[in-house]
Amino acid sequence: MNIVFLDAKTIGEDIDLSGFEELGTVIKYSFSTSEQVPERVKDADVIVINKVQVNESTIGEAGRLKLVCVTATGTNNLDKDYLDSRRIAWRNVAGYSTESVAQHTFAMLFYLLEKLRYYDDYVKEDRYTNDTIFTHFEEVFYELSGKIWGIIGLGNIGRRVASIAEAFGTHVIYASPSNSEPQEGYHQVDMDTLLRESDIISVHAPLNEYTQNLINAEKLEKMKKSCIFLNLGRGPIVVEEDLCNALERSDIAAAGLDVLCEEPMSPDNPLRRIKDSRRLFITPHVAWASVEARTRLMGIILGQIKEYFEQM
Repeated sequence: MNIVFLDAKTIGEDIDLSGFEELGTVIKYSFSTSEQVPERVKDADVIVINKVQVNESTIGEAGRLKLVCVTATGTNNLDKDYLDSRRIAWRNVAGYSTESVAQHTFAMLFYLLEKLRYYDDYVKEDRYTNDTIFTHFEEVFYELSGKIWGIIGLGNIGRRVASIAEAFGTHVIYASPSNSEPQEGYHQVDMDTLLRESDIISVHAPLNEYTQNLINAEKLEKMKKSCIFLNLGRGPIVVEEDLCNALERSDIAAAGLDVLCEEPMSPDNPLRRIKDSRRLFITPHVAWASVEARTRLMGIILGQIKEYFEQM
């Protein structure tokens, strides 16, 4: 069996992939362009990918290909009709990063809520040294307890965030962009109510016809001026120009983003205009990527390959 990793660097170089070598020959490429893929997969039985496009132009000459494994939940990069026509199976992975993304959600929140960048700079710039009193009230912050936390997208990650938020004493509400049936044990509200009432709003939804450009100028205008907005779903859920304008006008208090419309960040991204880390905190799509989550992910992929060939 020939297993080809086409963008292995998206997994990280610290994850043990030796288990794949027990199944056959393994070839790893850090990155692959669409032009490079045909040559690299021509003798592959299995390809392991993250963002690489899989379609007739990239795998059309891969005569031995039997299985495509996506090291992610989203599969927008797969031409599934073409794969079906070739009887090539595909697998993706869900649920591997729930704890990691939930943890990162709160890391981002506390960074913004408690003005941690400001206070870290205050000490490191020696302004605390020989100050007049033992404490410093320049940047105020508030307790989570008693606040309303609104969640957009109540899947595995959204439910985990809800449970942690409730442990901090918040009242959790949620809205479903697709107007799905209410989930037992959770307080579902309409989107306008969530936007209007929430002190913290976090997005944990997939990108689809219901969420594309969901958070736009109209939605942002409905949020509290004290609201902290967090997007850990997909970048195109948010209209970035509208968010930038809202932050510049102080229509909301702050925003934390782990995902952007274009990744890596485009030089044209309007959010680059905002340099105040108390208002905007962006991380480079790392919420999913704890060591445990990446190890769990590749363990699932390895199991999927074994299972597929055992059933042949």
